[in-house]
Amino acid sequence: MSTGWSWYVIALVALNILGCAWLLWWTARRRPGDPAPEQTSHVWDGDLTEYNKPLPKWWINLFYLTILFAIGYLIWYPGLGNFPGIGKWTSQSEVQKDAAAANARLERTFAPYKGRPIDVLARDPQALKLGKSIFGNNCATCHGSAGKGAVGYPNLTDDIWHWGGSPEQILETVLNGREAVMPPWGKVLEGMGGPDAVDYVIAYVRQLGDPQGGNPSDYAAARGKALFEGVCVACHGPQGKGNQSLGAPDLTDSYWLYGDSRDALRETIGNGRHGVMPAWGKVLGDTRSRLVAAYVWSLSHPASAAQRSTP
Repeated sequence: MSTGWSWYVIALVALNILGCAWLLWWTARRRPGDPAPEQTSHVWDGDLTEYNKPLPKWWINLFYLTILFAIGYLIWYPGLGNFPGIGKWTSQSEVQKDAAAANARLERTFAPYKGRPIDVLARDPQALKLGKSIFGNNCATCHGSAGKGAVGYPNLTDDIWHWGGSPEQILETVLNGREAVMPPWGKVLEGMGGPDAVDYVIAYVRQLGDPQGGNPSDYAAARGKALFEGVCVACHGPQGKGNQSLGAPDLTDSYWLYGDSRDALRETIGNGRHGVMPAWGKVLGDTRSRLVAAYVWSLSHPASAAQRSTP
C-alpha cells in the first residue's frame, strides 16, 4: 500500500471512531427545554403514555467500552494503513505457522517410509494407499484418477515408458520432472523431399509399427525411409526404437502420445511438440515423491506390488 493510501485509511478509521464517540455523546445528553421523561404529551387510549427516557448509563458505557476496544485492537493488530501493529501479527505468519504444524504431522506420518526403495514401498499396502492419495491430489489432473492419461499425457498403467520405467527412473521423473521437445521438421523435410515430405515420413513411420513389415513396394514409405534416416534417426534411432535418455518414443509399438491419426502425426512432425512433466521434488519432498513413484510403478507392475512385504 502506498503512503498516500495508508494515510487515507488511517484518517478514515480515525474519523469513524471519533464520529461514533461524538454521536453517542450527543444523543445521550439531555438539553435545556427537553420534556421530562413522563411529559411528552403523547397519550393513547387514556393510559398509554410515551416516555422520553434516555438509555441507562451502564448501557451507554458499554458502547464507550466497544470504542476503546476498537482502538486497542487497531493498536495491537494491523488495521491502520501500513502500521503493522505492536503485536506484529500477520495472516502470512499464521499461515506459515499452520503449515509448519501440518507438515510436522505429515512428517510423522511419512517417517516410516523415508529413503525406502520404490519396489519395496510398492509391496506395502499402507504405502500404496498414501501414494494413491498423493497421486490423486497432484498428478490426476494430467494423468487421470486411474493413471490412464490422455492425449499429450502418458498412460501410466502400461509397460511403455518414454523416459524409462525402472523404479529409479520413475522416481527421477517425479523428483526432477522431464522436458521433451520434438522439433518442427515440416519446412526442413519439405526442403529435402518436396511438399509431400511429411506424408512420406508418416507412411514410413506407420510401416515401422506394422508387425507384417508393411508393403515393400510402397513408394511413399520408401521416400519416407530416406527422409527419416536423414532427420529422425538422431533421436529415434535407425530402427525407430527411440531413446529413453532423450525421451524419444519408440515408433514401432502401438502407443502414440498425441494420437496416430494422419492429422495428429502431421502436426507432430510438421510443427513439433513440447511436453513438460513438472518437477515435484520441491513440492512433495523426497519421501512423498517416493510414495507416489511407488504407486505409479505398481500400476504397471500389479503382480510385483501384490506381493506383500515382510517386516
